Amino acid sequence: MTFRKFAEFFRKLAETTLRNKITIILADLFKEAKLTEIGKICYLLQGRVAPLYEAVEFGLADKMIIRAIAEGLNVKREEVTTHFKKTGDLGITIEKLKEIINKRKVNKKKLSVVEVYEVLHKIATASGSGSQEVKIKLLSDLIKDLDSLSCRYVVRIPIGKLRLGFSDMTMLDALSWMLDESKRYRPEIEKAYNVRPDLGFIAETVKVKGIAGLTDIKPKVGSPILMARAERMTSGEDIIEKIGKCAVEPKYDGLRLQGHLQTTKISLFSRNLENVTQMYPDIVEGMKQQLKANEAIIEGEAVAYNPNTGEYLPFQETVQRKRKYDIEAYAREIPLKLFAFELLYKDGKNYIGKPYIERRRQLEKTVERGETILVSQEEVVDDVRRLEEIFQDAISRGLEGVMAKKLNGIYRAGSRDFTWIKYKRSYAGSLSDTIDAVVMGYDFGQGKRTGFGIGDFLIGIYDEKDERFLTVAKIGTGLTDSEWKTIKVRSDELKVKVKPKNYEVDKIMDCDIWIEPRIVTEIRADEITRSPVHTAGRIMGPSKSGKAFEVKEAGLALRFPRLERFRDDKKPADATTLTELRKMYGQQGKK
Repeated sequence: MTFRKFAEFFRKLAETTLRNKITIILADLFKEAKLTEIGKICYLLQGRVAPLYEAVEFGLADKMIIRAIAEGLNVKREEVTTHFKKTGDLGITIEKLKEIINKRKVNKKKLSVVEVYEVLHKIATASGSGSQEVKIKLLSDLIKDLDSLSCRYVVRIPIGKLRLGFSDMTMLDALSWMLDESKRYRPEIEKAYNVRPDLGFIAETVKVKGIAGLTDIKPKVGSPILMARAERMTSGEDIIEKIGKCAVEPKYDGLRLQGHLQTTKISLFSRNLENVTQMYPDIVEGMKQQLKANEAIIEGEAVAYNPNTGEYLPFQETVQRKRKYDIEAYAREIPLKLFAFELLYKDGKNYIGKPYIERRRQLEKTVERGETILVSQEEVVDDVRRLEEIFQDAISRGLEGVMAKKLNGIYRAGSRDFTWIKYKRSYAGSLSDTIDAVVMGYDFGQGKRTGFGIGDFLIGIYDEKDERFLTVAKIGTGLTDSEWKTIKVRSDELKVKVKPKNYEVDKIMDCDIWIEPRIVTEIRADEITRSPVHTAGRIMGPSKSGKAFEVKEAGLALRFPRLERFRDDKKPADATTLTELRKMYGQQGKK
């Protein structure tokens, strides 16, 4: 497939907001792609040249792209900059400039998808002295050889500005559609993807072996498994009634990590598949010393502690360890302990489908006694009173609450069900848990916040069915000056000219500035209420006259929302879902 043909698919995808139509377009693309192309096409659709968990980044800022465009088109940088200021989009900028130049000179080369991918891969992996010049030269040569439409997308890929409006889940739907023009294989494809979250690998497997090729997908050391998630409940009585006799563990408020051991090589991955091995040398050393296995995958919560008192520190101090600089100094100042609570793979044996009891016993045999890696405390209970005692003890020690695990429950990679239940402390108001929400945009400030340039910001939750972000609140109070400045700076790095097509926002909630859905926040509120102006769960229908649509059922909104903290360890799709919000609305106030 030529890259020009691929660019035409890009254009079709960008021009529609209908998820089913996007699925069909992607399925047509996957059908047309050869086996040698489909994996690479999947990465490029993600704006990457490797799976999400591989630390392969382009490292190209706007100024470097402008240089590459100028050199590739043989024009002055000032001319490119002038056009860019008008369009606000480097992809449109190069397309327009290239069209002008192509009137004088016709491109003769027809580069394939694979050829372009290989150049982009070289750009992303170039490192060391002089690497910036190498990156610019490689990109400028691509620009010379490609047509104007292809240039639009080749330039957008390295700066992460494809904005196609669909997620990996739509691509899984498309792989199913490729097989028989239906989504019936999506659950099986997603199950394999949750164990091996590498779209290129999954697509190649489906392309060559069909759905049968996914039945034997097993964990691979070095490739993270999407982490299981828990359901919520508000009392010990409800938990025992739901799952009966269960294992109860403390719920630590730290950094969720998945550790991979391969002989002496250690890899650490965060909840959002980021390779964070270099950030936590103390955890790496602890795993080397304490794990009794040649190969293993464990999971746990890393919590900071005071080395003088042994006291565990709050999340705000633990999160300081997530850094790329001064790592050794911070490791001494704020050391970590990893409370391991899951074993998923060991020496060739896959434990994901094994009952919790078996996973737990193998974990205890695998982790040797030591200072850094600790097996999480556990007590098996079937008595409501005892469960509540354990819960109250956890709260008294400053923990979030407890986790209850079904004894015969398997590990639900990437999924949420009642094999894991979290029971957290209640606060003022009837809502007993926090909401993870995505920042969608902001309004300019007034009064004191005029100097910050931001007065309030719009937040939304995730509609997992339609892959949209739906609004639940605008927050304009409760932040410190430092937090207002932080959210303004971070938002301005993600500004877009028009509202993203996967946002559903009532006109009353429109923002002065829209941003890409990248910033995840943890929000506390007093309760969830009904609101006609917020779109989470809102149902619209034709008016009595039939000439317009009106609100038939009001949406869900947060009452007295306030920022708890930023959740950089979560992806936008990890935000609270519409399904979860509806459950929380039904549960709030229960004790």
